Amino acid sequence: MTAVDGNAMAGDLRELFAVDVTTAVATCAGCGEPCVVARLRVWGPAPGLVARCPSCDGVVLRLVRGPERAWLDLRGAVSLQVPMPPRDAPATP
Repeated sequence: MTAVDGNAMAGDLRELFAVDVTTAVATCAGCGEPCVVARLRVWGPAPGLVARCPSCDGVVLRLVRGPERAWLDLRGAVSLQVPMPPRDAPATP
């Protein structure tokens, strides 16, 4: 198996982030509890949003928006499980 650069993931990532991420399940790195992103407790808005685990209060993710870019820090999540439609399903507008 040969390694390639991150551009090889461009299509999959574009498809992934086109879905409603609030329905994704984040697993907390602190306590291991899985939680739907919509149930995380969020503080903000400045300088950004901080989402904490409802079980242990650990930081799961941080989101900071600038005028031309955004920063997403998922260090507090062991994984982010995103529900995806089947690849052969028609896209919804």
